[in-house]
Order: sequence, then structure tokens, then C-alpha cells
Amino acid sequence: MHHIHSSPRLTLRNSSLRMEFPSINGENKHYGTPRNPCAPDRVPGGSSSGSAVAVGAMLVDFSLGTDTGGSVRVPASYCGILGFRPSHNAVSTVGVIPMAQSFDTVGWFAREPSVLKQVGCVLLELPDEDPIRPSQIIIPRDCFQLLSIPTERLTQALVRSVEKLHGGGDIIKHSVLGDYVRDNVPALSSFRSEINEDHVNNIPSLAALSSAMRLLQRYEFKNNHKEWVSAVNPDLGPGISDRVREALQTTEENIDVCRSVKKEFHAALTSLLGDFGILAIPTVPGPPPKLQTDSSALEVFRAKAFSLLSIAGVSGFCQVSIPMGLHDNLPISISLLAKRGADGFLLDLVETLYESLKEQIAIAEKSA
Repeated sequence: MHHIHSSPRLTLRNSSLRMEFPSINGENKHYGTPRNPCAPDRVPGGSSSGSAVAVGAMLVDFSLGTDTGGSVRVPASYCGILGFRPSHNAVSTVGVIPMAQSFDTVGWFAREPSVLKQVGCVLLELPDEDPIRPSQIIIPRDCFQLLSIPTERLTQALVRSVEKLHGGGDIIKHSVLGDYVRDNVPALSSFRSEINEDHVNNIPSLAALSSAMRLLQRYEFKNNHKEWVSAVNPDLGPGISDRVREALQTTEENIDVCRSVKKEFHAALTSLLGDFGILAIPTVPGPPPKLQTDSSALEVFRAKAFSLLSIAGVSGFCQVSIPMGLHDNLPISISLLAKRGADGFLLDLVETLYESLKEQIAIAEKSA
């Protein structure tokens, strides 16, 4: 691991990195659940919950975490801090126990965008360059309709900050991402047939994208860990044991289609954003759920969450989760995505936007 020489006061949570089977709650029956410093009666987010809580509780300035299905982005959102999932393969995973290599990443948490960028400069070996103005910021209205809170609570602060910094909202573009994905990722058709097109609780093409990601993830998990699970028969937590069992039963059927989905979706999203476009989406569908909520009660929330989280997962794009203050005293967030390899551009943009966003959030909270 490199050291950050420019700021000797930065402290890092010293934790081993391992990819964990998707559990976006962070509840742990073996060692206890880390306490969410933003909302003690709510889940901290998983699986890198300890790393997120350490930053949110101001025990350290930054920490590392792994993100396969959302394990940095979700706890960042739930704990009210910044979380960065880098472009796939941008940060080496050598020495990290793999979960699903097509999606595994090593990301990080921070409270301040300057620290988030410093960590990125080291891990990504970024050159020192002037920030680049985004060519467009796409706000897909269908993704924001998945929220359990008013859409404007997130979008207005972003729009007003961009208008303030860039002298007008000419770079803001509103769209419907689900339709674009449906029309430009033909390999998804076999997964879309499993989705109820009239289902009001999700976006059919993104639900299909999530299904393709989960299938390939389960297949790779099985190849990585079937021998160990079969030999050891580990005592797994509720929910996790069911998903591991499903993974071990996965066959090669449709795996080639999953890989085609990845290729087509990457090309489609690259075409949509271009070199310096940004996609803005909710990180998750709403504030963190209560501790010990029954898993069946979270089924719709979880499905929506993975539809949103699969966008960066399948494309390999970089994503940052940005805290957007509180709604009903619970942390909420927005995410910005940039094309694969544009990590430095995205980190610069967060640093540029952050103060203005904080001002707009304060205004929104006062008028709420």
C-alpha cells in the first residue's frame, strides 16, 4: 500500500480486504453490527460497514472497502459520507480474496472530497491536471422515481449547484434511462422476459440488468468458493446462506449472454455519456432501513437498490456516492457516474461541486 505523503495527519482504518457476498444491510450475527453514527437505529450498510462507520464516526479520515454489488456505495449512503467505487480494474485486487472477478473493486470512504481525491491520486496514480467541465449531466427521471422520498429533494440541489458553478443549466439533460437501455442492449431480452413489464416498483430493463449481473456473480462465486463451502459448511448469517446455496446451484446456462450484456451495456453507456458526461442517479432508493427489519419486507427496496447499483457494476464505470444531508433526520445521497477510466475527472468534479451542494442542501433542509 502506498502512503499519502502530502498529508501525514490522515489516518487509515487498517483492515484486511475481502470480497463478501452481497449483503447491503451490514448486520452481522457473528460479531455484532457496527453502529451507524448517522442513525443508530438504522442499518449501516454492507458489507464494508465497519470501514464506513469508522469514517462516519470520525475515528479515521478515510478507509478502504470492497465493492462488488454495492458494498462501498451503500454504506457510504447510509452513513452520510462519501464513497467511491473506481472503474473496474483501476485499482489492483491482488491479495484480495475474490468474490466475482467481473465486478470486484477496491474502493474507499472519506468525509471530505479533498481527502477522497488524495486517496484516489495515490491508489489510481493520477496525474496532476486541471479539472475538466462536464459536457453534460444526465438526470434520468425514471431512476429518481424509484425513490421513497420526494425526487426534488436530491435533484434540485444538484441542478442549482451546476447552474451556479457553470453559469446556467445548459449541460443538464433529463432522460429516461430504462428506455435507452432497452433499445441499446439487445442481449438483455432473455432476462427481460423474466420481468413483469407492468411492475410499478421497478424499471424493467434495469431489473433485467440486475438479474444478468446476479447470475454472472453467482456463477463466478461458485467457481471461486464451491470447494471451500462444501468442505467447511460454514455457519452463514440469515439471507447470506440462501444466496450462497443459490450460487452453488448455478449452471453455465446464459453465462455467455451475461457477458454479452456486459459488453453491450458498456458500449451503450459509453455512447450515452461520451468522454466527459455524467450520469446522476440515486445511490439507493431511500434512507437506511431499520435494524432487524424482516428480509421479506425489504424485498422491493432491495430489488430497486440493485437495479441502481448494477449500472456501474455491469458497465465497469466509476461511481461516487455523495451525502445530501438528512430527510426526516435520516441520511440520503446522490451518485454521479463517469465512463470507465474517468476516475480523476469524477473526483475533481466532486471536489468542485461539494461546497455548492452543501449550501443548497442547507437551504432545502431549512425550507422543508
